[in-house]
Amino acid sequence: MRILGIDPGLRVTGYGCVEGDPARLVEAGVFRLRADEAAQAGGEAVSARLEELDADLRGAIERLRPEAAAVEAIFAHYKHPATAIAMAHARGVILLNIRRAGLRLVEFKPNAVKKFLTGHGHASKEQMQEAVRSRLGLPARPEPADVADAIAIALCAAWRGVDARTGG
Repeated sequence: MRILGIDPGLRVTGYGCVEGDPARLVEAGVFRLRADEAAQAGGEAVSARLEELDADLRGAIERLRPEAAAVEAIFAHYKHPATAIAMAHARGVILLNIRRAGLRLVEFKPNAVKKFLTGHGHASKEQMQEAVRSRLGLPARPEPADVADAIAIALCAAWRGVDARTGG
């Protein structure tokens, strides 16, 4: 089964596609969302980024043809509530694209993904990058960390045996 993992962000959204058992990496990267200067000056930066994310993700889904998608669940830290709000904007676009493509959706909390990959729910970004590198036998750590997180989310879904037909 081919699974697309997504690490939502309003400036950088990571994606990673895995398939097979054992899982192998099909493709991974980031969507770097840039709002043009005119949109930023007019206060439309968020909507411009969301439009760009929509187009980029739609293209990736068409190109990679996954059967399921795994997305990081929203979380909020009391010290950084604005981060959760920004993430929610991106997640809305992501969830809509997944629904429109008819993909099976699974969501994982960040700590669950970290625990699955490293055995520790509070692993650092570097530990996650190294765990992804090691699991997939990659020559180097995935960069930036958003890519490693997205791959880790896809690996978590693959490990759980998500089934696009029955709901996993």
